[in-house]
Amino acid sequence: MQHNRVYLDYASTTPVSPEVLKAYKGLLDVWFVNSESLYQEGAQLHQLMEKSRLQTASLLNVRANEIIFTSGASEASSLAIKGVAFRHLEKKGHLITSSVEHSSVTNCFRQLEELGFEVSWLSVDSSGKISLEELKKELRPDTILVSVMMVNNEVGAIQPIDDIKTYVKKHSHAFLHVDCVQALGKIPVDLKDIDMASFSAHKIHGLKGSGVLFCRQHVDLMPLICGGQQEFGRRGGTENALVNIMFAKTLRLALESQKKGYEHAKMLNDICVEELSKMPEIELNSTSDGLPHILNFSCRTMLSEVLMNALNTRGFCISAQSTCHSKSKAPSFVLKAMGYSDQRALSSIRLSFSHETTKEEVLQFIETLKECTEKYGTRL
Repeated sequence: MQHNRVYLDYASTTPVSPEVLKAYKGLLDVWFVNSESLYQEGAQLHQLMEKSRLQTASLLNVRANEIIFTSGASEASSLAIKGVAFRHLEKKGHLITSSVEHSSVTNCFRQLEELGFEVSWLSVDSSGKISLEELKKELRPDTILVSVMMVNNEVGAIQPIDDIKTYVKKHSHAFLHVDCVQALGKIPVDLKDIDMASFSAHKIHGLKGSGVLFCRQHVDLMPLICGGQQEFGRRGGTENALVNIMFAKTLRLALESQKKGYEHAKMLNDICVEELSKMPEIELNSTSDGLPHILNFSCRTMLSEVLMNALNTRGFCISAQSTCHSKSKAPSFVLKAMGYSDQRALSSIRLSFSHETTKEEVLQFIETLKECTEKYGTRL
């Protein structure tokens, strides 16, 4: 990226950490063999990958045979949701998710609806959180799966996962899947009483094309990718061994800097909230009890597309919605689910921070935002 550009889109993706990049390049120079090969080099590479699996499991406080390496969190979530549902194709069954999930989860449930499964879509309040009472009402004897994200990728809302898992485990036989992508490396992730969880490396300064599905041994998954017996028979295909090997290092580095990173993001978030609150045209969509790494707001005098273009020409990389919807002209479905108008949802901007974001960059963004709204915004 050019030195004169300011990157404020870390919820979309992150630069690869120097330590990870150096280690990965070192592996590329030496290892090209198939990790399933029976000769010495293949066996050695397989051992390195299994060491990464063991280290990853240890860092997440789970068993090594519960770690499934995938191409990313989208695949991990698809495997969790469809893998469970496809074991119930004959009788179908009932599924529960929220109305503000990542598209990789939302679209899975829409496909399952087309196949005859009944899906309950939990509503959220103005802060982006589901109601535990609504979940209690929707949970049924034939509910086979509940899937709720830990942190929302657009507004940073933190769902009451502890309350959700306690109730689901006590009052049903449903499996619980949690999308932990935006939470990992930012807030503590406790996998106790969670059956499946999705993770991504490129959100925590790791490699793209690298993800993990945590799946407990008792969960009967139907593989979505058929092949050999890789990943305990749950995910076939020649393994991307070098990328898988790097996941453990990426995770360790993220967890080591988690507390310091949270405090830094909170400081940046507080500055932004204070300054944005002084601007009459700005409406904050993220709440103070959400993840500080993500801050969503709307500008009542400019559509997000216009404002993003203006900021882009001035050197700022930001998003409006989740990046997977970045080319959509439709209003943010997350903000609509939170009860906001089309106008507010079409005028949203998402800032996201990391330990690399500086206070100076944030203050520079605020000043440039004021300049853009004064120059291009319609009068209130």
